[in-house]
Amino acid sequence: MNEYQQSILTIVRGIPQGKVMSYGQVAAYIGRPKEAREVGWTMQKIEADFPWWRVLNNAGLISIKDNPDADAAMQRQLLEKEGIVVDDTFKLDMGTYRFYLDEAALKNLHLDPTQIESILLKYQPPNADKNIQLSLF
Repeated sequence: MNEYQQSILTIVRGIPQGKVMSYGQVAAYIGRPKEAREVGWTMQKIEADFPWWRVLNNAGLISIKDNPDADAAMQRQLLEKEGIVVDDTFKLDMGTYRFYLDEAALKNLHLDPTQIESILLKYQPPNADKNIQLSLF
């Protein structure tokens, strides 16, 4: 397994049961914020046991396709088993279920401070005080 795949696995394995992330969020956390699609393609190719079903598009829509081992119905079933409500259009509320890394975890990713700042602006809980978090850098 290469370093890129290992980075994706590390982030995805860290998503707790009952929570999700977007492909773009995973890409940002591994230091490649413009590679959301590549994260999805890579996840299809990784031959490892990891909670792939906890990653979906940023709108909260299950968008899995072209995967011979899984489909949208399977992903929905796995998410619902964890208590996540998925509607008839295979969509869930990202505001309710999105998992965010805290500042300490972001610093442990060894990203550039400007990357961390960008992540904090885009991916943090809606009720977080952005001014306090960003003042740490």
